Amino acid sequence: MTRLTSAFATAAAQHRAALVTFVTAGDGDTAAILDALVAGGADVIELGMPFTDPMADGPAIQAANLRSLAKGTRTADVLAIAAAFRQRHPETPLVLMGYANTMTRPTPEAFAQQAADAGVDGTIIVDIPPEEADEIAPFADHGIATIRLATPTTDAARLPAVLSGASGFLYYVSVAGITGLQQAAQDSIEAAVAKLKAATDLPVAVGFGVRTPEQAAAIGRVADGVVVGSAIIDLIAANGADAPAAVRTYIQSLSTALAAARKEIA
Repeated sequence: MTRLTSAFATAAAQHRAALVTFVTAGDGDTAAILDALVAGGADVIELGMPFTDPMADGPAIQAANLRSLAKGTRTADVLAIAAAFRQRHPETPLVLMGYANTMTRPTPEAFAQQAADAGVDGTIIVDIPPEEADEIAPFADHGIATIRLATPTTDAARLPAVLSGASGFLYYVSVAGITGLQQAAQDSIEAAVAKLKAATDLPVAVGFGVRTPEQAAAIGRVADGVVVGSAIIDLIAANGADAPAAVRTYIQSLSTALAAARKEIA
């Protein structure tokens, strides 16, 4: 059983959705912030690889990318952060999220080997569609899950291609837009999750626009996981050196809400 499989299985056994969190590597004291995520109750962590043109991301994460790049963060630094995290937290899944330019250099094989050596569990590569999945075939050879994105525009004809070769979990992007700016209506999320769960045995995690414990709880009643990113990035930007403490408190509020969500309808 992989760390990702185990994390979702543990959450399911506890009758709750898994809490999946995102931060950008190199934005603030990343090591302390990652520790705060774990301490607060995050089940899975997505570590963003800073990139100059993050076309799927809204203003908050765009700004985090620029702050990180301004500090000189490079791929080697991200992998070092991942490796140190793995030493401190041997059981918490860590997923690298970003764009093809950052995860296929110098070659996909070389990057996959480095990521595996650092203890990375999976990747979310926003701009490599299923039709180009052969480009990252070495990732599976190194035990790194390929986490795919489904969106509101993923219809029945497209979904099999999205699911083909997918592993770890399926990330449902609940709005047709960029991160952080809006949230989908709950009924549309419920309908989409039902459709996806009928088509795959992979856990389905829902993200984009989740900010409050109440929003997380509503999604957590129907999905296997809830993804929160921009709200955490905003806390890091607002709190400076005090960001780890603020992040831990916020994550605890989300974790508590998810733990209670299904009990309310049991």
